[in-house]
Amino acid sequence: MKSLTAFLIAACVASLPAAAATLQVGSKRFTESYILGEIIAQAARSAGEAEVAHQRGLGNTAIVLNALRTGSIDIYPEYTGTIAREILKLPDVPPLAELNAKLAPLGLAAAVPLGFNNTYALGMRAADAKAKGVARISDLKTHTELRFGLSQEFLGRADGWPGLARTYGLDPAPPRGIDHGLAYEAIAQGQVDVIDIYSTDAKLDKYGLAVLADDAGYFPRYDAVLLYRADLPARLPRVWAALTRLEGRIDDATMRRLNAQAELEGRDFAAIAADWLAQQAVQVAAAGTAPQGLWQRLVAPDFGRLAREHLLLVFAALAASCAIGIPLGLLAARLRPSAPVVFGVTGVIQTIPALALLAFLIPLTGRIGPIPAFIALTLYALLPIVRNTHVGLTQIPPQMLEAARALGLRPAVVLVKIELPLAAPTLLAGIKTSAVVNVGTATIAALIGAGGFGDRIVTGLALNDQTALLAGAIPVAILAVLVQVGFDLVERLVVPPGLRRAE
Repeated sequence: MKSLTAFLIAACVASLPAAAATLQVGSKRFTESYILGEIIAQAARSAGEAEVAHQRGLGNTAIVLNALRTGSIDIYPEYTGTIAREILKLPDVPPLAELNAKLAPLGLAAAVPLGFNNTYALGMRAADAKAKGVARISDLKTHTELRFGLSQEFLGRADGWPGLARTYGLDPAPPRGIDHGLAYEAIAQGQVDVIDIYSTDAKLDKYGLAVLADDAGYFPRYDAVLLYRADLPARLPRVWAALTRLEGRIDDATMRRLNAQAELEGRDFAAIAADWLAQQAVQVAAAGTAPQGLWQRLVAPDFGRLAREHLLLVFAALAASCAIGIPLGLLAARLRPSAPVVFGVTGVIQTIPALALLAFLIPLTGRIGPIPAFIALTLYALLPIVRNTHVGLTQIPPQMLEAARALGLRPAVVLVKIELPLAAPTLLAGIKTSAVVNVGTATIAALIGAGGFGDRIVTGLALNDQTALLAGAIPVAILAVLVQVGFDLVERLVVPPGLRRAE
C-alpha cells in the first residue's frame, strides 16, 4: 500500500508542468546600456527557451554587479576596462581568457565581444578648446580656471577621476558631480567647461565638442562584452547560443547610430533593439514607435502598471513604518531616557543617501527590486511617525491621565481609549508626512528595478529627455497631492470634531 501511495505521488509530481525557466537581464543607467540590455533580452527571447525580463537602469557598476553576484540578474552588458579596473582592481586590462580566470572565483564570466570599444574620454566645447590651445588632456594642467563637471560614477571609479588627476597632475577646482545624461546640456549652457564622455556618445557632434587626446594612455580599452553568471550557458543552452551570435556585430559607428536614435530622435529602446536585430536576421517580435508628446507619454499603456507598483511600494512601506514607528514613539514617551536613543537612530537613518542605502541593501537581501526598496522606504518613513507619536502622547495633560487611573482603568485601556485618541491629530500628521515623502522617495527605487513612475524619470535622465522626465514627475506630484487630500479626509473621519478644533 505504501509503495502504491509513493508511486501515485511520484506520478502526480511528474505530471505537474515544470517551472518556466527565466532569464533576468540587467542594464546600467545610461543610454547605451539600456539599448544593449534590450538587444540581449530580445535575442534571448527569440530562442524560446526562457521567460526573459529586462531590469532597466539599475544604477552604477557596484549596484549591477551586486545584483549579478546575488542572482537577481543573470547577465548584463559590461566593458573589459571596467571589469579589469573597477571590478577586479587590476592595473591593466588583460586578454579575455585572463579576465575569466580571475572572474571564476566570483562565479562570473565574460564573453561575446560585441565589436566596439567605448572608452572614456574628456570633452570640451570645440571653440573653447581651440581658443585656449587645449588638444590633449595634459594641456589642462595649465588651465586651472576650467570648471569640470564629471559623472558621479567617474568621480568615484578606480579608473576614473582620481587616477586620471594623478596621472596628469591635474589640480583644478573641485569637480562638480553631474548625471551623465545632463552633462551635455550643462556644457552647452556654459555651466561647466570639461566633462567626461564615452567615445560612442551620440551627442558629440550635436553639441560641437572636441575630444581631448589621452596622450598619457591612461584610459584602457573598454571593449563591450557580456558579463554573466558562470552557470548560464549550461542552464539555458539555446539562449546562450542565440547570444553568442551577437559577437562582433556592433562596431563603433553602429553603436553611435543606435545611441543617436534614442537621444536625438527620441525612439524607444525596445524599438531600436528590435529594428537592429531584424536587420541582423535575428527573429524578434517588437514594433517601432515614433516620438510622442507629453500627453501621449503621460497616458501611455504602462501608466496603470507603474501606478500600481508605485502605490503598492509606498503604502506597504508606510504600513510597516507605522507598525514599527508607533511602538517606538510610545517607548520614547513612556521611558524618557530612551528618547534620545530612539530619535538618534531614526534621525541617522534619515540622513543616509537613498542610493547608498539601496546599494547596501542589495547584497544584504540578496536581490534587487521591490524588497530592498520596501525596506529603504520603511526606514525613511520612521522619523516623522516616531516623533509625532512621542509628541502626541507627551502633550496630553497629566491630570487627565491621573483621573483615568483613579477610576481604576487599566493602562492598556487608558492607552487605547484616551491617549491614542487624544494624540490622533498629531500622530496622523506624522503618518501623512511620511506618506507624502515616500511618494517622492519611491522614484529612486527605479534604479534597482523596483518599478513605479521612477522608471520614466530615470529613463528621462539617461536620455536628457524632458518629456519623459515630466511624464514621470507629473504623476508623482499629483499622487503626492492626492495622498495629502486623502489623509485630510481620513483625519475628518477618525478625529472627533472637538479635537480637530482644538488642534
